[in-house]
Amino acid sequence: MNRIKMRDAIKHRHIIHLDMDAFYPSVEVLDNPGLKGLPVIVGGGKERGVVSSASYEARRYGIHSAQPMATAMRLCPEGIFLGVRMKRYKEISEEIFDIFHRFTPLVEPLSIDEAFLDVTGSVRLFGAPVDIARIIKESVRSEIGLTVSAGVAPSKFVAKIASDMQKPDGLTVVGEDKVREFLDPLPVARMWGAGMVTLEALLKLGIHTFRDLRLMPSDVLEQRFGKHGLQMHRLSMGLDDRDVVMEQDVKSIGHEETFLHDIMDISIAKKELLSQANRVARRIRQEGSRGKTITLKVKYNDFTLITRSVTISNGTDDAMEIFANVCDLLKKTAMGKRPVRLLGISVSKLQRENNNQLSFLANGTRNGKKEMLHNAMDSIFERFGERGLQSGTLIPPKEHPPGRQRQVKRKSLIADQ
Repeated sequence: MNRIKMRDAIKHRHIIHLDMDAFYPSVEVLDNPGLKGLPVIVGGGKERGVVSSASYEARRYGIHSAQPMATAMRLCPEGIFLGVRMKRYKEISEEIFDIFHRFTPLVEPLSIDEAFLDVTGSVRLFGAPVDIARIIKESVRSEIGLTVSAGVAPSKFVAKIASDMQKPDGLTVVGEDKVREFLDPLPVARMWGAGMVTLEALLKLGIHTFRDLRLMPSDVLEQRFGKHGLQMHRLSMGLDDRDVVMEQDVKSIGHEETFLHDIMDISIAKKELLSQANRVARRIRQEGSRGKTITLKVKYNDFTLITRSVTISNGTDDAMEIFANVCDLLKKTAMGKRPVRLLGISVSKLQRENNNQLSFLANGTRNGKKEMLHNAMDSIFERFGERGLQSGTLIPPKEHPPGRQRQVKRKSLIADQ
């Protein structure tokens, strides 16, 4: 009898999904109240950038995230267009997550502005899950000055859909006995994690709502989508037993750039990739990791996107090793033959390093010297920033008057390994 009660207790979970409302623009309004009520759009450059986030006033014009900035400016010429201030957004995010952690240690960040909370063990101290959600919302509003929408449900899947139902400043509660009633009429486009290809395939099968998906025989879904089809069938019934995970290791580290003008020259591409390799390697070292899989991302001017990857035997945090592998991958693309609008590098299959063991084994060896060099380079970067430390090939040439000897006041370390 006790075992049955224990199993039932495990099944009954209380999950809250919290999602900040138009987070980036809201922070901009917080810092500049004169922007309140105006269409605020935060994103990249006007020429080739994309929208990162838009205020609800801007969304009325049809502006949305990932939209080209030029399109947004055409839709809303009177909009307030601002660059991304990630450092400031992270500062506010930390304050928000501090509030979340007051109510449960089981907080799973999904991004800088949203998270899952498992408050199953918090109800005795703080009251019903809906009361906890209300207190959190009020705390974020009174202490920080921003609004957050919340979804309360027995599972992560349902809670995330619920938080989006009454934005902004919404609160949607789905009881355990109301899950099917809640999901059935909703379009499958609301399925968290389903891409356009999957949604188009579902529509071809005549599946428009979660009810359609639930009533579709599971073997048909499995035949068409494999294991993912069975998972979607379970989700359509609200069955999701995934736990809230407090900490997740970084899966990959990368950097990419969209160019103001398309590039064709391979030498220019390599300079850009060298700069990216330095940035990615530095971030890998900051994480105390090494990565095995190196991926090159190329987007041509017709928006065709390709990736090329290689997995090396030993993990690396070295920029020149990353760069060398990326240059080999570049040969497997149409770089030099087709105009390119974006290049990117990412490193995955990251593994934490045992720093003590590494130092002991590498002491006095070439690896040890390389580690010392990395430490010196990272220290200089911390002090002088991006311009304080560059590879020689990345420093643009300077014009000097004829007959005048070139004099350069060096404050940077030029490191070509």
